[in-house]
Amino acid sequence: MPLLTDPAYHGLTAFFGDLHNHCNLSYGHGSLEDALYNARLQLDFTSVTVHAVWHDIPRDDPELAYLIDYHDEGFTRAKANWQDYLTTINAHNYAGKFITLPSFEWHSIKYGDYCVYYKIGDSASSVDAPILDAPDLPALRQMIRELKTPALLIPHHIGYKQGSRGINWETFSDELSSVVEIFSFHGLSESSEGAYPYLHSMGPRHEHSTAQYGWAQGHIFGVIGSTDHHNAFPGSYGYGRLGVWADSLSRESIWEAIKQRRTYALTGDRIELAFALNNAPLGAITSANPERYIEVDVLAGDSIDYIDVLHNNKIIHRESVLPQSADDSCYKVYMELGWAEQDNPYDWHVALQVENGNLHHVEPRLRGNGPTEATSEDMDFAYTRLDYTGGNSLQLHTRTSQNKSLHTASTEGLSLTIEGTAETRIIATINNEQYALTLGDLLTGTRTFYTGGFVSPAICFHRAIPRAEYHHHFAFTHINQTSQRDWYYVRVRQRNNQWAWSSPIWVEGSSD
Repeated sequence: MPLLTDPAYHGLTAFFGDLHNHCNLSYGHGSLEDALYNARLQLDFTSVTVHAVWHDIPRDDPELAYLIDYHDEGFTRAKANWQDYLTTINAHNYAGKFITLPSFEWHSIKYGDYCVYYKIGDSASSVDAPILDAPDLPALRQMIRELKTPALLIPHHIGYKQGSRGINWETFSDELSSVVEIFSFHGLSESSEGAYPYLHSMGPRHEHSTAQYGWAQGHIFGVIGSTDHHNAFPGSYGYGRLGVWADSLSRESIWEAIKQRRTYALTGDRIELAFALNNAPLGAITSANPERYIEVDVLAGDSIDYIDVLHNNKIIHRESVLPQSADDSCYKVYMELGWAEQDNPYDWHVALQVENGNLHHVEPRLRGNGPTEATSEDMDFAYTRLDYTGGNSLQLHTRTSQNKSLHTASTEGLSLTIEGTAETRIIATINNEQYALTLGDLLTGTRTFYTGGFVSPAICFHRAIPRAEYHHHFAFTHINQTSQRDWYYVRVRQRNNQWAWSSPIWVEGSSD
């Protein structure tokens, strides 16, 4: 539901998706059907992307022969199965329930990588929505212009240095690229500092390839997050998603929201971020006015740490949300499963119910296999089942493995929004063992349980977060008169290190 009373958000709802992820259609793992099944567990819309083209792959470097063969084999497989892919994508599109879009990835050393998205009809063919084997970015844009099918061209992992598959801002155009992907498993490219540095073998992030640098050059674009997951798990928790403000869950409305830049980037939690300036929503370009009334409303997934408002890339306002008293009526409780030192994956069977309270909402926080971990095609990629259609009970069947490192989680979990009191009980039967807690038990911190002895798989019920900590609204007026177009955006940090970044709102320069 809209958070703000501002008319800019009347009739709009926040929907959540992942537009850039992969399966075994080119190179990656897990079937397209598995990927779409996993997406429906926790997303409203998705595009499962097919690696397809790399026009300037470094074929003259003998040390990269293995890389060239790997990509060439994937591209051949992608083109051979493209029509079947389009048919399957269409077959899984359900207006009002779950939306799908087709896409392919176009790699480039010189220009940076782009994904091409099509707004196809019910019977689209590879003629209507083809893989475009363009020799450069201008040619790719021209090919898209000549198609009858609407298309978007979205850059991703932009933060690598230009010439190493990072974005080339000199050749960027917002004509077909209304938004840019700034967060994925590669890391964060808002700026070259701060959270989520680039750790992939492709290299570190470079200042001149970041979103802040692009805005400072005068480019107009919104932001999204995507996982870039390669193991058939769109929306894998913690690796990137996007939120859009749209008037319905349909291809037309999701597409229009992306074109209008009513988008924001997320790491994982379903944060509803509404940001308005002089009655304009995020992504808008507003008329010149030295008085800018800014309103921000955040319905977060956990306890909010702070909310920044930035003007021309500089923080002009910070709202710190201090821990609140537990005197509230609605709480979020995150149940997390995993850990241990087992050699084999561990299966979980959970039956959970809430007594003397109301379970209002369940937010899945599911990861699947790691985004790039080595897997084999005979593995099960769609092993999670969640049975919840409302009411006070649910069932979850999933699987976890040992955490890959001390800084990479392989846990699975659910966030529960519970209306109740300190006496409200959470009763979980997990692998035939019963665990009972009250909200009162969780008001000050976590409670943990082990399925066996030392280093056995474990269960964590995180602190119950009162609504006063996960919902925050504020407004203020900023005065700025300039002859140049300027911009504002918002970022949110939660105490559990989940983030959100809004698309900017621009204000035209004054002629006075």
